[in-house]
Amino acid sequence: MDDHPVVRDGLAAIIGAQHDMSVVDEASDGQAAVSKYRDLRPDVVVMDLRMPGLGGVEATIQIRKEFPAARVIVLTTYEGDEDIHRALEAGAQAYLLKDMVRTELVHTIREVQAGHRHISPRVAAQLAEHLPRVPLTPRELEVLQLIAKGLRNKEIGAALEIAEDTVKIHIKNIFEKLEVIDRTQAVVSASQRGFIRLDRAQ
Repeated sequence: MDDHPVVRDGLAAIIGAQHDMSVVDEASDGQAAVSKYRDLRPDVVVMDLRMPGLGGVEATIQIRKEFPAARVIVLTTYEGDEDIHRALEAGAQAYLLKDMVRTELVHTIREVQAGHRHISPRVAAQLAEHLPRVPLTPRELEVLQLIAKGLRNKEIGAALEIAEDTVKIHIKNIFEKLEVIDRTQAVVSASQRGFIRLDRAQ
């Protein structure tokens, strides 16, 4: 399930070249992925992380809630540790980067179909780099999104209807959790790790 036709065509070609695999259908957004899973019940779903409307994590949650035995491989260009955590917590059995598709896709599908999880050394290293995991709270994420938009503390407080001193406390906590010393570093680190998306923040 991917919103880019070229990517879907490439995946279909790789999978279709295997004598024991076939592509039963494709979807360009998360809601269609959920609907098609409900109708077709494929052995394995290859799910893009970022799609219009319902995203890959949300679609995976919906599928797994209705079909707990569903096997999902998340496929994405994003390798931030928070992206990986969210996908695995949603119920995905594997996390595969798009530049690894040619070498790892078929092996990953076989592993997941057999009931195993597949975490590549590269993905595992990304997770290990930020252990122990220290997630940002929903309020801290809201503050961070507004920082990314360029708002000052007073403006953030007004937008969230909280005191400016409270905003300062949240920013201090954000800096500590992300191990940064200023607002620019906080936005860059949060974007790289998958806490926020700058294209959504602007």
